[in-house]
Amino acid sequence: MGDVPYERQHDARDSGQRERHVTKRQRLGLTALALPIVAGLVWLGVWQVHRLAWKRALIAQVDARLAAAPVAAPGLNRWPTLSAGDAYTRLSVHGRYLAGRTTFTQAVTDLGPGYWVMTPLVSDRGFTLLVNRGFVPQAMKGRPIPAPSGNATVTGLLRLSEPRGGFLRANDPSVDRWYSRDVAAIAAKRRIGPAAPYFIDADAATSPGWPRGGLTVIRFPNNHLQYALTWFAMAAALAGAVGWMALRPPKD
Repeated sequence: MGDVPYERQHDARDSGQRERHVTKRQRLGLTALALPIVAGLVWLGVWQVHRLAWKRALIAQVDARLAAAPVAAPGLNRWPTLSAGDAYTRLSVHGRYLAGRTTFTQAVTDLGPGYWVMTPLVSDRGFTLLVNRGFVPQAMKGRPIPAPSGNATVTGLLRLSEPRGGFLRANDPSVDRWYSRDVAAIAAKRRIGPAAPYFIDADAATSPGWPRGGLTVIRFPNNHLQYALTWFAMAAALAGAVGWMALRPPKD
């Protein structure tokens, strides 16, 4: 076997240097591309941690409201300042129901599909609010469901108005079709004048009949810890891959 010509040896060395040079450039490019992604994944994880703290605080606040004694239903002076932070406050109100003004809004509960029975009540403090007296099955829509006559005391949970309708289904007051408890629209349809911007979900009735109160579902999905761990794991995996690539010895 003869010696390898000098020119061929020189070309081989140049090719190897070019290969190592290109590999380093590729690594730098991939690293520059990956680092912002890692930073973004870490930011998403931190954001979910903050959301977790917020959700836990919200659940604790709602639990405290549910355990507290009922307070007076907010009057006109409180209406402009009501917010989502007031939802699920336990309320008590005295007054009389307005007969013949009941509205049925579609509902699905643990008892099956049916309707919420929404009846206006004039409080003894002079303002009107809607009371969700409870749930009735579909077959009971259209049947007489008289509200208690005379003075009544209602206890239940404060719920904010639900404007515009349900998911992909808009309320149609013209045909009395309701998918959500839109206080302003129902008040206008029943001609009861200005009404409180909230309604009361009445507590469970003492009698076993209809409508059935106390069916408010209070459930706050809390998957933020799982999401945070997922984002952090993805960031760690990508950072590990970038580190392995950066520390890997160049090809010979």
